[in-house]
Amino acid sequence: MILSNARLGARLGDGIVDIRIEHGVIAEIGPRLSNGDRVDLGGRWVSPGLWDEHVHFTQWALSSQRVDVSQALSARDAAAVMGAAVGSGLGMLVGGGFRDALWPDAPTAELLDAAAGDLPTVLVSGDLHSVWLNSAALTMFGYAGHPTGLLREDDAFGIEKQLGTMPDETIDGWARAAAAAAARRGVVGIVDLEMAWNLEAWQRRVAAGHDTLRVEFGVYTQHLDRAIAEGLRTGQRFGELLTMGRYKVLADGSLNTRTAHTLDPYLDGSHGQFTVPFDVLLPLMRTASNAGIVPSIHAIGDRANTLVLDAFEQLGVGGRIEHAQLLADSDLTRFARLGVTASVQPEHAMDDREVADAYWSGRTARMYPFRALLDAGATLAFGSDAPVTPLDPWLGIAAAVSRSRDGQEPWHPEQRISAAEALAAASRTTVAVGQPADLVVTDLDPLTATGDDLRRMPVAATLLGGRFTHDALG
Repeated sequence: MILSNARLGARLGDGIVDIRIEHGVIAEIGPRLSNGDRVDLGGRWVSPGLWDEHVHFTQWALSSQRVDVSQALSARDAAAVMGAAVGSGLGMLVGGGFRDALWPDAPTAELLDAAAGDLPTVLVSGDLHSVWLNSAALTMFGYAGHPTGLLREDDAFGIEKQLGTMPDETIDGWARAAAAAAARRGVVGIVDLEMAWNLEAWQRRVAAGHDTLRVEFGVYTQHLDRAIAEGLRTGQRFGELLTMGRYKVLADGSLNTRTAHTLDPYLDGSHGQFTVPFDVLLPLMRTASNAGIVPSIHAIGDRANTLVLDAFEQLGVGGRIEHAQLLADSDLTRFARLGVTASVQPEHAMDDREVADAYWSGRTARMYPFRALLDAGATLAFGSDAPVTPLDPWLGIAAAVSRSRDGQEPWHPEQRISAAEALAAASRTTVAVGQPADLVVTDLDPLTATGDDLRRMPVAATLLGGRFTHDALG
């Protein structure tokens, strides 16, 4: 197959070229290639297919079925939204997306009781680190008598896991739809960090015909022994689309839940949580690394990032830090020196700017320091943390390039990076001979588009291994 009349973007020159694809690989790039079935791109731009390097995919699929309370400006507003949805649930009402850090009132079980009555009602926070339940739901999940109804961290994760317990065919159907939607945005691959045993789930989905995404799946501590016993290793392939990923540990909490572990205190004098003691984290990382499973550690606060980098340094192995939201200046160079990738979510910066200004005042210049990390030689990998933000890499690319959204002034514009750098952080391949034909075709040049244009980037086609997974070429 030949993709004809393609442009490769400002960085590579605006000339029209053809791209020959053979056996899923780019075999030739040049003007007016012959001998092959031709697909006319009409002068559109071709870029590497996009990856989302941090997704909770089942949670993302589930979120499409939940009541959206992300626009609520208070606990009372969120409760009213849930109350209006009473009657839409089958035995339970579930909402998602609330962010209570700046609310003028506190989430309480009583507020939800007044709105939803005896119908078990659960709201999952936008960052997934807390859940808010009414009295009926507290009783259902074994927390009867809880003083507030707001549960955080491990308690919240346990309830979220139970919320995802439903027939495989139901969840798989929602997952198929979510994967197709991702392909329509140019996505060719995801790193799935769902808090579950993901190998069998994805083997089942692939066997049933889920073929629009490459999937790299992670394991958590509760499944580490099983993964080692079954001989799983990072990079191990299970067919064309499925790959074993990394070992995930949550070393601290989140900003919006005020549990990210920080050097300086929050307004209440706390420093958040380092959820796995260092003398426990280090041997866990060593066990995984010795078994060939690369560590990938969640760290958001500056103190948590320092401790996790200390662990990588003691082990003498590379890996990833997921989020790396607030960093000490002295830690910037350590990422490159230790071979630790900063797996970051740029759109979080747009969601967090007001919360950060309130709770991390005076420190926000060290938040999401993408320019500083790249200048220090670090490698960036972009993700969404969906459902925390939508599974759409263009949003992250736009946030990293513009540090702005909805017409606001750029937030710490000194940390902006170029479109080429952002696109590289959101992809794993290049448009070059010998590379996999994982490609996205757009109506605009992503290397010259504005931040607003990047957010709504029109995607005309997506190819995975030379096969169309989305085609709106017309």
